[in-house]
Amino acid sequence: MSEDLLNEIEAINSIYDSSTLTSAHEIPDEIYILALPNHATSLRIQFPAAYPDVPPIILGAQSSGENAKKGDAGKLVDFVRDIVGRTWKVGEVCLFDVIEEVEEGFGAGEEEDDGGDEEGEEFADYVEGTAVERKRDTSNGDIDIEPPNWTLSSVTTELKSTFIARCISVSSPALAAQYIQHLLASDKKVRSATHNITAWRIKTPEGITYQDCDDDGESAAGGRVLHLMQLMDLWNVMVVVTRWYGGQKLGARRFAVINAVARDAFVKGGFVVEKGDGKEGKKGKK
Repeated sequence: MSEDLLNEIEAINSIYDSSTLTSAHEIPDEIYILALPNHATSLRIQFPAAYPDVPPIILGAQSSGENAKKGDAGKLVDFVRDIVGRTWKVGEVCLFDVIEEVEEGFGAGEEEDDGGDEEGEEFADYVEGTAVERKRDTSNGDIDIEPPNWTLSSVTTELKSTFIARCISVSSPALAAQYIQHLLASDKKVRSATHNITAWRIKTPEGITYQDCDDDGESAAGGRVLHLMQLMDLWNVMVVVTRWYGGQKLGARRFAVINAVARDAFVKGGFVVEKGDGKEGKKGKK
């Protein structure tokens, strides 16, 4: 098994469920079962020894759910084969793109005609709805904290990928971890996102400093956001940048968008003072 495939399996099982891509324990041993997120049908996939220099082989359906319509499994297999044919490139792993395209596209035609305006309205409603949900959410399971009062950035869409950032004052690494836990537990839309990139910087009254970040599968993104915070000299604040992947790769452009929405959240949250000469200065927020 190639290192690329090992890394891909690890990434997919960390982004989605830990059992999303598992070995079929068969001979040949490169056959895997892909349990597609939010779909009852699972697929059998063979990864040749030369993968990703050669494409994976979609062998067929492993199983389908009790409520699946007749022929759905076959349609899904054909749909995934078509995605592999379009997205695979020599030397590049492709299964993440396959999963995201299935999430975005399979069955969409039966439910939507256009959806372009509806998507924008959906995220506008989402931004408004978060404030309402915060008021309703006075407790959440075992997470014993007040509902965090996040400041949200504007929503940005690039090639069907949607980005939004939220920031909040934070005084300790433990509190930062609780805020993230609360966010994921209380917001289904955030929980189902492709990536939730986090970064925080904390300075105690005694001068002890903490800083950390998490890419959540978006390689190097957390470090870039943390570097942005360092350049802006921001302290006692954390940010979560959420991305819903839209099926088209952005390349390095995604890092610019991620940093842009993060900065927008910092400005909207009052952590940054805009100066007349266009430069920025830090602003403490309690």
